[in-house]
Amino acid sequence: MKHAEWCPYRLDFTFNAVTSRQSMTYKDTYFIRVTDDARPNEITYAECALFKGLSAEDCADYEKQLSKACASPEDALRHPFSSIRFGFEQALSPSPVSSWSAGKSGIPINGLVWMGDKAAMRRRIAEKLDAGFGVLKLKIGGISFEDELDLLDSVRRTFSSDALEIRLDANGHFSAAEAPGILARLAPYHIHSIEQPIAAGQPEAMGRLCRYTPIPIALDEELIGLRSAADARVLLEEIKPQYIILKPSLCGGYRVSDDYIAIAGDMGIGWWATSALESNVGLYGLGAWLAHKGVDMPQGLGTGQLYSNNIASPLELRGSALWCGPGLSWGNMEGLPWRS
Repeated sequence: MKHAEWCPYRLDFTFNAVTSRQSMTYKDTYFIRVTDDARPNEITYAECALFKGLSAEDCADYEKQLSKACASPEDALRHPFSSIRFGFEQALSPSPVSSWSAGKSGIPINGLVWMGDKAAMRRRIAEKLDAGFGVLKLKIGGISFEDELDLLDSVRRTFSSDALEIRLDANGHFSAAEAPGILARLAPYHIHSIEQPIAAGQPEAMGRLCRYTPIPIALDEELIGLRSAADARVLLEEIKPQYIILKPSLCGGYRVSDDYIAIAGDMGIGWWATSALESNVGLYGLGAWLAHKGVDMPQGLGTGQLYSNNIASPLELRGSALWCGPGLSWGNMEGLPWRS
């Protein structure tokens, strides 16, 4: 018989993390640990990565729901909350062995450039380029659009689209009315894609943008929440985006994400995955899932270094790839305030 416990954990950012939605100095998350009477010496840890203010299940009784899930771990695999499924799928499904988990290969990732003032963003872009990233992801919408265009112009004067891929993330910042003009002004900079140019929940407007856009559009926040495979297909058929971006802790867990990947494949839609500010515990689960799929497109898994008190782990960033270092170990989580 399996037994599960949970505990809260506050992750402290090393800087003020700004998006067009909010400014964050910390992120609260939840860990679970699972034991099995059949193997009493084995303990499995995972993360139920609630994202307050963004997760569909951000509610007052979340901890009560987590306690109920821990009382019946196997049933938690079918829980209606994405983040709880995400954690228990990681805890109850052994990570598949891969060259990544054995420390023999890395998963390519993009270099994430957070919002800041123009000088801060210019400095962060330079740091990512110096680190060898061939793909940059810039969050936009936090400073004037003219300043953002100037930053893109300065990058493109040095790096062609063949030498550097640029992805943008608008976090739904632009209105449906202004978005076409915004996309037209961004097009000369040879942008690979822009995530969620308008807010989620406007499928007709988003579908129209995707039909006529000069820049490929990727759905992100649009996928938040738990959907059946049938509902996921209806959504993608209505909008017909060029890409989807999967955050398993937000869009239904790994199995639902697998459904999205299959449906996108049927429709000729590209995809990649990103973390949703998980700790190293959840990030490891994402890495193991992606490594098993054999991805070669750069993923969005570079958030592990954002926190001053992240759980020590075998994960390490080497250049523009996330590795699982075989000589590194996990930090001790036994002293956390576990609850049943």
